[in-house]
Amino acid sequence: MAPILYDYRKMPMDDIWKEDGDKRCKLVVGILGLLVIVLLGVLLIFFIIKANSEACQDGLRAVMECRNVTYLLQQELAEAQRGFRDAEAQAVTCNQTVMALMASLDAEKAQGRKKVEELEGEITTLNHKLQDASAEVERLRRENHVLNARIADTDSASPQDSSCAAEPPLLILLQGLSALLL
Repeated sequence: MAPILYDYRKMPMDDIWKEDGDKRCKLVVGILGLLVIVLLGVLLIFFIIKANSEACQDGLRAVMECRNVTYLLQQELAEAQRGFRDAEAQAVTCNQTVMALMASLDAEKAQGRKKVEELEGEITTLNHKLQDASAEVERLRRENHVLNARIADTDSASPQDSSCAAEPPLLILLQGLSALLL
């Protein structure tokens, strides 16, 4: 048999390793990428299973319940704050009303004191007039007594009874004075 000659190109050894290295590198990168995808898929499936588990569902329900309770508490807090603001406004209004009433009361007291002073002055004046009238009545009684005594003396001298005639004008005068005093 005759020797067979193979025609092949001669390449340096570095080029062979380089060509094989690029192919190997691509293969390794592909295998690693596939492993990462499979790993992520397994983790995703594990997460989905865990997320749909009973404990996780209970946790989600608890979170939702907490949110609902929190929302209700926030509404109650807002309502309480509105009530507090309304109460504060009422307190301010009440305080202003009290202050106005106190000022009015003070003015009324001052006016009452002034009226009392006026009335006391009037009472004092009337008391002076009463004392003067009482003194006048007393003086008139004395004069009447003196006149009655004179009339009695003159009556003993004259037989006519004129004491009855002198008494009515004096009585009218006394009644007039007492009417003035009342």
